[in-house]
Amino acid sequence: MMKKPTLYIEHKGKVIETDARYTHVMAIALDPSSGYKKGILRCITSREGNVGIKGFTDRSELRFVTGSSLESFKIGERIPIKNEAAVIAGLTSDDRDFIGLEDPDIFIDSFTGLTHLYFTMPFIRKNIKPKESLIYLGHAVGKDLAHLEMTVPALSPEMDVHGMPGAKEISIAPINKNGVRLNLVESRIVDGEDKYSTVRIAIVEDMGKPWKFGETVFHPKEQGIPWISGHASPGPLFSREFYDAGEGKALGIINGREANTKEGGETKYGMFSVGLFIYDYEHGKIDWVSPEPFIQDTEAKTITFASQFIETSKNEGILYAHVDDSFVRTYTLTSQGVRAFVDASKS
Repeated sequence: MMKKPTLYIEHKGKVIETDARYTHVMAIALDPSSGYKKGILRCITSREGNVGIKGFTDRSELRFVTGSSLESFKIGERIPIKNEAAVIAGLTSDDRDFIGLEDPDIFIDSFTGLTHLYFTMPFIRKNIKPKESLIYLGHAVGKDLAHLEMTVPALSPEMDVHGMPGAKEISIAPINKNGVRLNLVESRIVDGEDKYSTVRIAIVEDMGKPWKFGETVFHPKEQGIPWISGHASPGPLFSREFYDAGEGKALGIINGREANTKEGGETKYGMFSVGLFIYDYEHGKIDWVSPEPFIQDTEAKTITFASQFIETSKNEGILYAHVDDSFVRTYTLTSQGVRAFVDASKS
């Protein structure tokens, strides 16, 4: 196995110090219009179960964060979203338990100047055993993060041959030559008693209107890569200035988890790690996934999950990841280190 610490720098400490309100925080998303000094954070209001064992439940809310630097943020007020209650009520029924907004992503449209916020909207189906969820990809838009209005979800669960997949954890692609974005989302495939988190295309003509599901482009079970054989989730793409993957292609982050195991009648999750992948956004194809993870946090017991990358110079940037769904860490990445990892992985 490669000596990964030589390829990136894991920073000491936590980006956000928690307080009496929130023991666990995760999934930071920072606003480029603020110079990445402001953003949104997922705060866990209650946790039932163990994040390493199937069946745990986190209830969440989204709150503002403000930073004195790119590595030190404080938790602020709960983010207000106009029309939130009405949209949620329209999706709720007697057999659905809404457990809060999760996992934010911020996109600022360079053409309109509008700020778009995407987030996971999970509902637990009360009458289904074992516990089952419906996952919507929520959307809100406004002139800035303080003036957002919720719309209908960008993606809603749809019945298909694999059951009822939802969508979350987006990867926003550049506009291709056909004038559309072939974004990536984490979705799901049911295979007998097993469920796999997969990577699926989302066809987007307008970032402010509902998206369309495309094909599944990465199925963990079919790829035979041990570190990502159970679950896969797309992450941020690097700019071409940071890493040139070729015309119409981008190198990016992909989060992956080892296959589940059974222990004492419980389903135990494997290790979640951060890897790299090359995405052909012109044709909607994943060309390559690293055969080994790129980052596993030194303190992680079960999860290292990347949510944001900020380029601080042409050849360097900061990656934000949450560890065990409990705290946020930063890592310094360089173009040289990333390229060394990719080249060694392909050799």
